[in-house]
Amino acid sequence: AYNKCKTVQTIVVNGFQGCCVGWDLAHAVGNVELALHDWGVDFACWCTYKYLNSGPGSVAGFFVHQNHARAPQLSRLIGWWAHDRDSRLKMDNVLELQAGAKGFQLSNPPVLECCCLQASLAVFEQTSLKQLVQKSRLLTGYLELLLEESLSSKKGETISKSRVDVVTSSDLARRGNQVSLHFKTHSVSEIHDYMNERGVVVDVRGPLMRVAPAPLYNSFSDVLKFHCILKQAMY
Repeated sequence: AYNKCKTVQTIVVNGFQGCCVGWDLAHAVGNVELALHDWGVDFACWCTYKYLNSGPGSVAGFFVHQNHARAPQLSRLIGWWAHDRDSRLKMDNVLELQAGAKGFQLSNPPVLECCCLQASLAVFEQTSLKQLVQKSRLLTGYLELLLEESLSSKKGETISKSRVDVVTSSDLARRGNQVSLHFKTHSVSEIHDYMNERGVVVDVRGPLMRVAPAPLYNSFSDVLKFHCILKQAMY
């Protein structure tokens, strides 16, 4: 989320003392706003199968800062696809690396996987990540509100003996598009099975259940339906 992303910039500026450092962005792309170039990130990688909707096992993404666009001295795995496109097929055994992230490619990208990603990115182009993040915060905030009001026992302003705890930070600026739940009175696997049988897709990483109302295609109505089915599972 935003505060965590600002931490990246602070670490880059103050923490590395000139070292070249790579970042594992995991599921951040398509989830939170990033400014890798402006932050001075040397290089980074990420998946595309989750928030970019390209499907399990799909291609990853790779960023190389412009400062390293032409830096042949950097250690790397080198494949023939990293060679300059215009002279790639000359086969003269003289390495001419492409600039930037392309110079780190090993071989042909998997075409069918790229098609899945391309189709998803075409949808992303119809909106902006800023708008998606805004909706994401509203969706997760709405979900948290529903959980606190109906699945917790309230005494005054203090929630006590709650059936489910929201483990994720309540500060919207400190989280992305996911809310992790911990169940105190029920088995998380039983809750998962009940919801799965009713067409609700959630992810269990025991003892937690991860819920992600994706702003690109989930609605507030979807969040309410999820909440209703969850209540049925717990009562």
